[in-house]
Parts: sequence; structure tokens; C-alpha cells
Amino acid sequence: MSKHNREETLKIMSNYFSKDNLLSVATFDENSPSVRCGDAYFDNGYFYIIAYALTNKMKQIEANPNVAFCSADWLTGHGKAENLGYIYNQENMEIAEKLKVAFSEWYNNGHNNYEDKNTIIVAIKVTDCSFYHDGEPYKVDFSLDNQ
Repeated sequence: MSKHNREETLKIMSNYFSKDNLLSVATFDENSPSVRCGDAYFDNGYFYIIAYALTNKMKQIEANPNVAFCSADWLTGHGKAENLGYIYNQENMEIAEKLKVAFSEWYNNGHNNYEDKNTIIVAIKVTDCSFYHDGEPYKVDFSLDNQ
């Protein structure tokens, strides 16, 4: 655990990742891991991803919510993934609006069908991570926080 507190770390992570980022996420089935790269947005200890509920990725997350992730920006970590449901459910509207802004370059390009109730938001609660900021390594275990 580094000397950096949760608030300081979240502020630094927000500066780097509260925008459209490519994040590789590893899920696991009984035999092996699978890694996929996709767009992610960071907000208050969570990475948010738009996904499709019927994919193998979501089946693997349902069976085992533990994931690993990394980015090209010197970030690696672990988290717990959760299907928050349809992107435009009332309870998802606040984060859906943030995703719409963060992903504005491609959000309405036809890649996702937002009318389809299987278009969902996945939230990855960061449990631990490592990254570099201003040449200094950060290793943070959020699971030790009293949240």
C-alpha cells in the first residue's frame, strides 16, 4: 500500500481517466482468461463500460465478477464488475449522460443500439491498482478503505 490516500489517488485517476480511455479487461471462465479492449470512463472509483448483455464477456462476469484490467497509460489493477442493466434505466441516467459526453466522438455512430434493452452499463469497482504519476509509483488497495 502506498502512502497516498484514497482522495488523492481518486483525484489523480480522475485527471487521467475521466474521459474516453481504452481499457483492456480480463474476465475468466472455468478454464482460462479472456481479454477484451474497449472504451471506458472513470468516475469515483469505478470504470464504466457500455456492453451488450448477451456476450460471453457478460456471461463470464455473471459467473465470476472478479476482473483484471490495464491501460496503455501505465495502469494495471483488479476490480469487481457488475451489470447495471439497460443504459437508459432511470437509475443509470446520470452515468449514461457522462458516458455520452465522454464517448461523444463515437457514441452515435451506429455501433451500439441504444433502443435494445441488452445495451447495458458495466461498472468495475476498482479494488486495487498500480500506476505512475509524475514519475512516482502508486500502488493502492481500495479494499482496505473503510468505505
